[in-house]
Amino acid sequence: MNLLEVSALRVAFRLDRHRTVEAVKGVSFSVPHNTTVALVGESGSGKSVSALAVIGLLDQASAIIDPASSIRFDGPCVRGKDIAMIFQEPMSSLNPVFTVGAQIAEVLRLHMGMGRRQARQRTLGLLEEVGIPEPASRIDAYPHQLSGGQQQRVMIAMAIACEPRLLIADEPTTALDVTVQQQIMELIASLQRRRGMSVLFISHDLALVAQIADQVVVMRHGEVREAGPASQVLIAPADEYTRSLLQCRAALATPRRKAAAGQPLLEVRGLGKTFSLRDGWLRRRAFPALNDVSFTLARGQTLGVVGESGSGKTTLGLTLLRLHQASGGSVRIDGRELLGMPGREFQAYKRRMQIIFQNPYASLNPRFTVGDILLEPMRIHRIGANESERLAMVLTLLDKVGLPATAIGRYPHEFSGGQRQRIAIARCLTLRPEILVCDESVSALDVPVQLQVLNLLRDLQDELGLSYIFISHDLAVVRYMADQVMVMRHGAVVELADAQQLYSDPQQPYTRALLAAMPRHG
Repeated sequence: MNLLEVSALRVAFRLDRHRTVEAVKGVSFSVPHNTTVALVGESGSGKSVSALAVIGLLDQASAIIDPASSIRFDGPCVRGKDIAMIFQEPMSSLNPVFTVGAQIAEVLRLHMGMGRRQARQRTLGLLEEVGIPEPASRIDAYPHQLSGGQQQRVMIAMAIACEPRLLIADEPTTALDVTVQQQIMELIASLQRRRGMSVLFISHDLALVAQIADQVVVMRHGEVREAGPASQVLIAPADEYTRSLLQCRAALATPRRKAAAGQPLLEVRGLGKTFSLRDGWLRRRAFPALNDVSFTLARGQTLGVVGESGSGKTTLGLTLLRLHQASGGSVRIDGRELLGMPGREFQAYKRRMQIIFQNPYASLNPRFTVGDILLEPMRIHRIGANESERLAMVLTLLDKVGLPATAIGRYPHEFSGGQRQRIAIARCLTLRPEILVCDESVSALDVPVQLQVLNLLRDLQDELGLSYIFISHDLAVVRYMADQVMVMRHGAVVELADAQQLYSDPQQPYTRALLAAMPRHG
């Protein structure tokens, strides 16, 4: 018998007293002993719901599991002991008021009956096993004192504490930098081999799946579209949907076609930003987030900005827009200095440079209709002679970003993630900008939706002559978009070069390390 066998799983959710929606529609798959099986598909495919049903974490008040569904585990099964789960966002799963050591020890005391001293010693061993540096000092740290990668390692330590026979990893690397992502993937694979446990790995990224999976189950709209050995499904897929997923990832490997460089539009010289951080009750210390950053952006071109978390990428974008006050340096558009410009005069330049944030749902007012969201900046900046003209411009913009005119009366929550990002792009375009700062603007999207939004941005650039500062930790996405690439680390520029040259012949060891950590399909 397999370790886990799921047969004819059906899960529906109550919308209200009279309506339900079926999220999982007769899904069947198995997880053999000492094997990694990947559940693959886009958001809404039913991957996570299937996994939560397996471990018994679905909300009983809203979820309805068909009585004919079958979930069989080989032997006794205690949640947290025999089956454990790693969630996508560790900061949401770790309790912020308890130290990481206390949270891991709690699992050992609850399921293994250990005393305080024994649990602490075992916790130190687990932290060391998952690669936490200096575990003796980190054991008493709080989650916010650790990096994203370290938080995820703590979650893994907690999950393997009781030596589970099945580990469920639900998108465990989605929010992580490429180097940290690679470390987590290698850690899960090594733990699986060392401990002989099975892994159910959930992801929308086929390049990651190719690294770790023995078998692959492809899901869409709550149904299994294809299942089989990874070598078969990922190299010679039988299903059209699987082929389309692979084609989307392959398309991202296509380098950006070289755009003709226009005149310099934005010139940044020696830009610095220092934050003042509290250090104890009375003391404060300076933290340099940007250090002597310089570059030039030409009209109609894209500068990709890459680096790990904490490298200064986002701080750079916010400082250019004066959402952070620069500590030094120069930022010029068409030769005019922006940093010391009075607020009223800067208002006109604010229109010329806009930002698209990572999470469109957080940046769009949920109480405004799409029409209100797009009309508001036009009214503030007095674009359009009257309301009728502004409304006509809104309809034109919706068409330009591939949304129907009926979207004008709907609210953000009624749209998918990709559609919400299109709304955010349309809002930026209301001000007729020349420069868009794209801050991780597709990192939260599935690969097919990523490709749609990236192609939209490229089309808009060709049509409107826009210049982009494209900030991302995904090097494949940057290669698809950028004419030039700037690599940052600890607030400083490590390397700046033509995109094709940087990807084919990186000069700096740090750049080479980033490129080596890129997941490669096949």
